[in-house]
Amino acid sequence: MNNQAKWIERAQQVLPAGGFGNFDANIIIQRGEGAYVWDEDGNRYIDYLIGSGPMLLGHGHPEVTEAIQQQLSRGVTFFANNAAGIELAEEIVRAVPCAEQLRYVSTGGEADMYAIRLARAYTGREKIMKFEGGYHGMSAEALMSLAPTELANFPQAVPDSAGIPSSVESAMVIAPFNDIESVNALLDEFDSQIAAIIVEPLQRLIPPQAGFLQALRDEATKRGIVLIFDEVVTGFRFSYGGAQQYYGVTPDLCTLGKIIGGGLPMAAIAGNRDIMKHFDLSIVGAAGFTFQIGTLSGNPLAAIAGLKTLEVLRREGSYEQLTRTGQRLMQATGNALSANGIAHQLVGEPMLFDVLFTDSEVANYRDTLKANTQDSTVYNRQLRESGLFKSPGKLYPSLALSEADLQKSEEAIELAAAAVAAAR
Repeated sequence: MNNQAKWIERAQQVLPAGGFGNFDANIIIQRGEGAYVWDEDGNRYIDYLIGSGPMLLGHGHPEVTEAIQQQLSRGVTFFANNAAGIELAEEIVRAVPCAEQLRYVSTGGEADMYAIRLARAYTGREKIMKFEGGYHGMSAEALMSLAPTELANFPQAVPDSAGIPSSVESAMVIAPFNDIESVNALLDEFDSQIAAIIVEPLQRLIPPQAGFLQALRDEATKRGIVLIFDEVVTGFRFSYGGAQQYYGVTPDLCTLGKIIGGGLPMAAIAGNRDIMKHFDLSIVGAAGFTFQIGTLSGNPLAAIAGLKTLEVLRREGSYEQLTRTGQRLMQATGNALSANGIAHQLVGEPMLFDVLFTDSEVANYRDTLKANTQDSTVYNRQLRESGLFKSPGKLYPSLALSEADLQKSEEAIELAAAAVAAAR
């Protein structure tokens, strides 16, 4: 039995489904360096998973590693304010258009949960509009119509997990992404009850159609609804100011994670002072106070890693390089699949994309269900066999990729496209 097989066997004894609940439990990662990860058998992969997004600079970036090592001797966490956390908050406020203040948590899912709660405190309303197929963490509200296998009529919410009280369904209004007419009809029906609209500016992979985000902004303003952008994935990835800068639409609140901790647990809720004041008991009083604490919130180790990561991203050419890399990979994917006569849609932006095997336009979650999953399985399996490590549904470029890495990736993509054609 090889080393990896031994670890898989051990994991199956102590972990439900043999894993952490995140990624494929049949691969055990030993280490990462730059653009690469190695499994426990020593196989090296070009990493397009990058920890599900946070390792935008690559693994073990020397400047980030040095900053972390310097902080280690000073303390890992204090459950108290620290200078690094304050400095990181100042930088995020400078960078992100909607951010006047922020509050730290440890995960993006927590940030989304608190953003929803904050909107309810601010408006005095209870219902939340989210979009079918939108991912906002693991709270009860977030796990409504994330990936329903049975499609209900809008606005009916469908729970994605056991253990969620049925009462949560009535608190949610589910809408189709990129369909402002449906959104407006639902807003008319539930107008005075909706506290917030929460949306990923790029929903998983699906870009907003022209005018959609601005229309949400306009309707939320008109109706006194809090507009929340979930930028846990897109924040500091699409541009230094996030997707709200990239698409030119400013929400009332946003949630951030992944990149702001430089690979360590760090997330935040950011927004305008009038809403954020509900985290301050001395201003709003007990009736309006949104209670929030977290043992590791704002810990200096993650703050230091985040500060150094953002410093590197501010350097000239960082985002241009990331965009060029993504465009090259998208072009290689499209060319290889077209050459093999395979119907496909490249969905996303150069900084985050993947291919769906369908000839239909993809504008919302239901459109993704038209894709050929067998083709996708063959495609992703061949990429893994060729030494590319990625999620079955996303490809994250990073700044650590070299010219040699991109050439090897292009070769792997050609083999994967040929494998799909051969398997049909």
